[in-house]
Amino acid sequence: MAQNPAFSLLIGIVGPCGAGKTTLARALHESGFRARQIAQEHSYVPAMWSLLTQPDILVYLDASFEVCTRRKAFDWTPREYEEQQARLAHARSHCDVLVDTDRLSPGEVLRQVLAAVGGRAAG
Repeated sequence: MAQNPAFSLLIGIVGPCGAGKTTLARALHESGFRARQIAQEHSYVPAMWSLLTQPDILVYLDASFEVCTRRKAFDWTPREYEEQQARLAHARSHCDVLVDTDRLSPGEVLRQVLAAVGGRAAG
């Protein structure tokens, strides 16, 4: 049986703290994909995501300040969240898949990403 070409792709995942990067990376691994969470939100190097990981597909998970704060019980300010958004601007402008996770379950996020990855592997 031939292996799905999508399984050989490296999927990089970026987004603010609390957007769901760890959860998505785990789900992708469990589905047989190569995925790497990239801590771009903590770097002052705009293209760090591409320098360290060189993903075939870059997924940007976005979430609002309110949702990120609730998910992780963060004690941070809107200014700190905005700083992460600024650090992520380069990755966001270069992403292949953008998912706003505010109103999605982890399974819905996974399904959206898998649909995009499947289309990329086929194309």
